[in-house]
Amino acid sequence: MLEILYRDEHIIAINKPSGLLVHKSFYSGEADTYAIQELKKQIGQKVYPVHRLDRKTSGVLLFTLDKETLRTMSDQFATREVEKKYIAILRGWTKEEETIDYDLTNENEVKQNAMTYYRRLQTSEIDLPFLKHLTSRYSLVEAIPETGRFHQLRKHFKHILHPILGCRKHGCNKQNKLLLQTFNMTRMTLHAYQLAFTHPITNERINVYATIDEEFKKVGDILGFDLTAYVQDH
Repeated sequence: MLEILYRDEHIIAINKPSGLLVHKSFYSGEADTYAIQELKKQIGQKVYPVHRLDRKTSGVLLFTLDKETLRTMSDQFATREVEKKYIAILRGWTKEEETIDYDLTNENEVKQNAMTYYRRLQTSEIDLPFLKHLTSRYSLVEAIPETGRFHQLRKHFKHILHPILGCRKHGCNKQNKLLLQTFNMTRMTLHAYQLAFTHPITNERINVYATIDEEFKKVGDILGFDLTAYVQDH
């Protein structure tokens, strides 16, 4: 059963588990189940995804229950009126805060402007030798993508040399291998924990929060982060 975070007669939001594809996609490959099919089966009516999360990213995923609301909500995303907040665990100690302004190339080889603001929430250092270092350092950050490009956060954090743990395509495979061998850690540590938007019918400002799963919390515990704020319901 998918965890439903918010629901009314126009909109429904779920806490998408890591590993679940939103829908069939040429770029994501095949799967046995998809979020769109599972949710439709669960609530007994058709749903329309407003945006997408990567397969390995967990967190708030928004659907509408009719095409008219889909159009309105899609416009909000296109005009950047929707605020998305993520938490991520990165390799190394980042700056306290930074805006990454770095163009990205999309699936069709078209260059697009892309901006991400992040702030560092916590740092940790554990007794795990890595390459020439005697210890391993990590940062817990809150990230707000101001644009919505394909794999934006994963690419942007790689660009500043602080890749997201567990990300294979845009991560540090030596670090991923070390964490896998040492702690059996496979989880990509990227979670969409908050989505804020204006309700298309009532004009009320809606904030939807998604708690982290046990696997993400376990990674946090191993690396010495306090993730209490992201385990409790708001």
